[in-house]
Amino acid sequence: MTDDPHAASTPDREAVVERYSGLARIAVAGGTPLDGCDAGSSGDCYGAARYMADDLGDVPEAALRAGLGCGNPHAAAHIFPGDTVLDLGSGGGLDVILSARRTGPTGHVYGLDASPDMLALARRNLADAGVTNAELLHGHIEAVPLPDETVDVVISNCVVNLSPDKPAVLAEAHRVLRPGGRVGITDLVADPGLDGAHRRAAALRAGAAAGTLTVEEYRRALVAAGFTDAEVRPTHEVETGVRSAIVSARRPPHPAAPPEPTPAHR
Repeated sequence: MTDDPHAASTPDREAVVERYSGLARIAVAGGTPLDGCDAGSSGDCYGAARYMADDLGDVPEAALRAGLGCGNPHAAAHIFPGDTVLDLGSGGGLDVILSARRTGPTGHVYGLDASPDMLALARRNLADAGVTNAELLHGHIEAVPLPDETVDVVISNCVVNLSPDKPAVLAEAHRVLRPGGRVGITDLVADPGLDGAHRRAAALRAGAAAGTLTVEEYRRALVAAGFTDAEVRPTHEVETGVRSAIVSARRPPHPAAPPEPTPAHR
């Protein structure tokens, strides 16, 4: 039997989409969807509790209730006025709303999600928040429906772990970023040293159906995708053996073009 922590029991992409569509329907019905750890045990391991209170002023209550992230990607994203931002797995729209406020009227935010139900929930939340500088896209984070070098910042909140092809996700983030662009992600990471079976079980209990990377595996994956300044910093435990982490990296700028040779004088 293999001890590969990523082997076996990984649901197909459609199953993951249906799972989060069901959570969106709970939110639409006025409930509070829970994913991964039980809020009764730790209270703030997922959702809006990881944001600064000042960031959440005037955010619609429905968007807060639908927050399923495991941290605050804005702690690493460094979004500025005029930036174009892409949120991978934008869910109910909380991080799209916060990003749209940071970019201001001269910026733009794309929210990408594979669940039509989540997109419908996000559209309602964005309208309630008065957001006019954002666009929601239907698609998968392994194949972003945007051209090359389109955005300044890529963010994501506890979604990359859901992909069975994490290198493809990071490669797509690198592709759509402009040279010098930035990544600010919160995601789940596995403690080093767990054997494969325990690692899979811990990831599933934490809601990471497609498995988790360790800090070093995540850093190496970022570098392999072409990023520099790659950092993965664990923050809080969400399940025994699984922690939330802040992930940051940068796409290198294009190298300066060499000067044109000076024609030789005769």
